Formats: sequence, structure tokens, C-alpha cells
Amino acid sequence: MGSEQGKRVPEGVTDIHVHIQPWEQLKPEVRAKLGGGREDLDAIRRYESDPHAFADFLAENGVARVGLVNYPSPEVMGFDRTSNDFVAAYRDARPEVFLAWGGMSPPHEPDPAAEARRLLDELRLDGVKVHPPHQGFAANAYLDGLDGLRVLYAACQERGVPVMIHTGTSVFPGARSRLGDPMAVDDVAVDFPELRIVMAHCGRPLWYDEAYFVARRHANVWVDLSGIPPRQIPDKLPWLERIGDKVLWGTDWPSPGVRDLRANLDAFLGLPQLPDELKRRVLVSNPRRLFPPR
Repeated sequence: MGSEQGKRVPEGVTDIHVHIQPWEQLKPEVRAKLGGGREDLDAIRRYESDPHAFADFLAENGVARVGLVNYPSPEVMGFDRTSNDFVAAYRDARPEVFLAWGGMSPPHEPDPAAEARRLLDELRLDGVKVHPPHQGFAANAYLDGLDGLRVLYAACQERGVPVMIHTGTSVFPGARSRLGDPMAVDDVAVDFPELRIVMAHCGRPLWYDEAYFVARRHANVWVDLSGIPPRQIPDKLPWLERIGDKVLWGTDWPSPGVRDLRANLDAFLGLPQLPDELKRRVLVSNPRRLFPPR
């Protein structure tokens, strides 16, 4: 990878973790947190309604594919189950560019099995997102009686659909950060050994070592780098090369701490501590293994 910005970005980059969501569902305090101080808010809102404009923006910034993260979170974020319909339709506009992550809120579903079939068989979600701090239950809450969560994991395992689990804290009003401990994912990986799990954020910022333990222990557990300032990666994740085949690039754009999707990508590519071969795996070859191009 060369030193010039336009030349050092490899072809086929996948950002597995971005947020294009139905903003009209956001709670006012969450909308204020997301949009506060952003100069690109008008562009973000335009991309929300125009998949082709967003695909063009991504291409201009060296990104070939993105995972669009959505999930019901009525109490904290405001999103309801129709956020799944939104992301599936958005994906269908440009399926070669977009991967649809959706979700379920088992405490709000009278028939979790039917909703799982709707998500996986009718909407054909590419992946399912579970966000414990925003959804109010631990990743292993099925052990404490939340059977709908067990139903969801089992359905994803049966169909080979990956599950992304938020690990780490959250700054949004009402979020319960204690539920982001990656050790709860250890139970999920034990009980659903064929389920492919992506631990979003590597437990940022409190539980990096726990995330490493879980990913190293379980063959089907991956991590993404979203939300971690790239300059911090060598110090915070000194073990990255040891699990280099299970690391995925993600930015979490446009979350409050991520102002520029391309700047994060360039900063990662510019890290002298990481070999170029590892960067290419994280950016291109690993996501292709998890989600083969259409």
C-alpha cells in the first residue's frame, strides 16, 4: 500500500459497522446526541433516504461495502421492529454494496419464533444485531429465562446467519453499560458453538482483555474494530495479530466519536505498528470470508 491517500486503500474494503437508520424513530435526546456539532448532518439525512447517493459517497471514500446496523431499541434509542424493514429495503436497492444487520427485542415479541422467521426468511437479513446496553438484557439472558433470545440465536445458527453483539459501553441516555461485558458472549459461544458471532467494539473501552479471551477461545467468534480510535489500536489491542483471521474493519460512523469515515480508514492504514498483510486481511479478505460478495 503506497503512502498517498488514494493509492494505499486496497480494493474491496468492507466497513462492517455503520449506521444508516430511520432517524424519525429516534428519541429527541438521542437525535441531539447523534447530530450535535456535526457539519455533515444534512448529508447523513440525505443518505438515509437515498441508497444510491450513499453508495456513491462510499465509493468516493474507498469503501466497497458496508454493514448497515439496525435493531429495535424502543426504550433507549426509539427504534421499533420496522427498523428491520427499513434496512432490508435499503439493502435491496444496492445489494452489492450493502449488508443488512437487523434485530429483535425478545421482551417485546409475543411470538419470537415467528419474528425470527420473518427476519431471516422473509426479509433475508444478512446478520442480526444484539445490543445489550440499549436493549436492556445481557447477551446470555436466555440463561435467566429470556427464551426468545435463545430462539433467535438458534434460528441464526440453523441458517448460518451471523450475530453481532455489542460489547463495551454506551454514552446514550438510558443505556446500561454493565450489560456490555464480553464475558456474557462466552456463554453464547458455548451454547451455540456453530453460531458465527461478531463482538462489536472489542469491549471498548473497559473490557479489551475479556474480548480477546472470548475471541481466542472460540473458533466462531470474531471482533470488529468499530468505535476504537485507530491510533489507540496498537496499544489497546496488542494481541490483534494473534487472532488476525477473525478481525473485521468497522468505523461506527456516524456515531458521536466518529466524524469522518475516510479519516478513520486512512489512520488505520497509516499505523506503522501493524503489517500491511494484517491490514489487508482486516479490510478485505476477512469480511469476504464472513460475507462472500454477491
